[in-house]
Amino acid sequence: MADAGQVERSFGRVDELLGGIDVLVANAGISVRRPFLEIRDEDWRRVLDVNLTGVFHCAQRAARRMVDAGGGVILMTASTNGLTGHPLYADYNASKAGVILLARTMALELAPSVRVNAVCPGYVLTPMQAAEYSPEMLAEVDAGIPLGRHARPEEIGALFAFLASDEGAYFTGAAISVDGGEIA
Repeated sequence: MADAGQVERSFGRVDELLGGIDVLVANAGISVRRPFLEIRDEDWRRVLDVNLTGVFHCAQRAARRMVDAGGGVILMTASTNGLTGHPLYADYNASKAGVILLARTMALELAPSVRVNAVCPGYVLTPMQAAEYSPEMLAEVDAGIPLGRHARPEEIGALFAFLASDEGAYFTGAAISVDGGEIA
């Protein structure tokens, strides 16, 4: 995702196989759990390159095709970390805040033919989350979520499916939190 040439080649392959693209879900994300004062330059660059620059590369290439074709939907995975600060994730937080404003700016520039939204999950029990947190840490996080648990990936997927559908046709420029009430 961070390599523009590889992204371009991938979209060329999509053109060959499918003849275009109607919906893009830009779902890149890595994180490095580290205090702000200990973030290394190479970690900062890698997180921003994947989480923000990679999303930009994919979204721009998809948007060009969608504008030429007369429409489409671009959905980006941001995070509640892009809406409110969380310690130990300064690089991740900054990248996801960037994704939100990238989505909102694109929504303004590409309307009315291309809709662009950012989905902002809170804690989701993904392999990345399970690898970073011990069972005790997971339980501590769950205790701070009003619904008392992490989201399941399919719950987040359901929102993406809705936003990509005709039923979600009036959503553009939104940053939608899916967090069990955590930031409320």
